[in-house]
Amino acid sequence: HALPRTPASPTWAFLYLHGWNDYVHNAETARRVAALGGQFYGLDLRKYGRSLRAHQTRGFTESLSTYDDDIHAARDVVHDELGIGTDLVLSGHSTGGLTAALWAHRHPGALRGLWLNSPFIALGVPNWMGGISTSLVDSVARTSPRTIVRGGSPLDLYQRTIDGLVDGDTEVPPDGEAADPFWTGWRLDRRWRLAPAGHIRMGWFSAVMAAQRQVQRGLEIACPVLLMSSARSAVGPRWRDDMRYADTVLDVESMRAAGLRLGHHVTFATIPDAVHDITLSAPSVRATVYDELGRWVRGYVRR
Repeated sequence: HALPRTPASPTWAFLYLHGWNDYVHNAETARRVAALGGQFYGLDLRKYGRSLRAHQTRGFTESLSTYDDDIHAARDVVHDELGIGTDLVLSGHSTGGLTAALWAHRHPGALRGLWLNSPFIALGVPNWMGGISTSLVDSVARTSPRTIVRGGSPLDLYQRTIDGLVDGDTEVPPDGEAADPFWTGWRLDRRWRLAPAGHIRMGWFSAVMAAQRQVQRGLEIACPVLLMSSARSAVGPRWRDDMRYADTVLDVESMRAAGLRLGHHVTFATIPDAVHDITLSAPSVRATVYDELGRWVRGYVRR
């Protein structure tokens, strides 16, 4: 199912990390990466997706550095298949983007580039965490890390964008787009992406905030970074049609401000009308995403 003019032999590798309550599923991104000359690899992190085991607490960790072992194992696969000297681009969405950024910071020289898709590198979500303080989260996490965070979740509104049009929606797809999954729904596996979203626990939340504090202090990512996000956020307790064209999970202004602290070579691409996972946006928006990715790859990744 490769796109036309996809090179027969890859010249670099691409490793993708998903976000919270998610797994690797986007075949379109894999084909686009392949068309740019990359070999796409996707990693379902421990306790997520295909890696989740029956006895495990879904998505739970008390430190994002735990995923170093997962990334190293995936990198070994890449090197075994493509060669030790292979140029590697690491990519991450949302919490996966935060994980990827910290890994890149701790491993200078390991990457050719880092592509971040709406990374959760700043909290900036007062609408759904209900004003929970850092000190309270850390205190509860120390004594009872599996305590569930109480408060509404924007992930359930975000699920509306993933499910496409539903009964009662008044929007009509533009000509030629009626069959696109943005309108018909992406039909993700509900074993691996829960709807409503799975529980967020204090230990996990504390780990995320600790990682975000590292970002705020400033990272030294040595490779070129491409940070993509929606042009705006849309918050609120109830669904509105404009939420189909905005990030309903994270505050993009806080995200972009934190992006300035990632390293000395950060490129920002703000994508109008993109949703939280920019690669699940409307067709014309996705075209812009992949155009920007291609421009960055040709400038910084391909030799």
